[in-house]
Amino acid sequence: MKPRSMAILVAVLWMGVLGSAAAVVHLKHRERALFVELERLANERDRLNIEWGRLQLEQSTWSAHGFVEQVATRQLHMTMPQATEVKIVQQ
Repeated sequence: MKPRSMAILVAVLWMGVLGSAAAVVHLKHRERALFVELERLANERDRLNIEWGRLQLEQSTWSAHGFVEQVATRQLHMTMPQATEVKIVQQ
């Protein structure tokens, strides 16, 4: 092999090594940034799951028969009708 072609080959290989090293550094930085984003999203997911659970508990409390009856009695001044006041309609 001629010295000139050997020098060109070494230069090309050297550029390839430098390019690969730069790509590795860039990809490692990108990997770390994506990992941080993934952790942030996982924390947000966990926070939202906790909030969802609390909302489900609150909804079940608000829809409980005893609570509805209590609100109807206190705030709406509703009372249960007497048995003689109840009319059954049949078709």
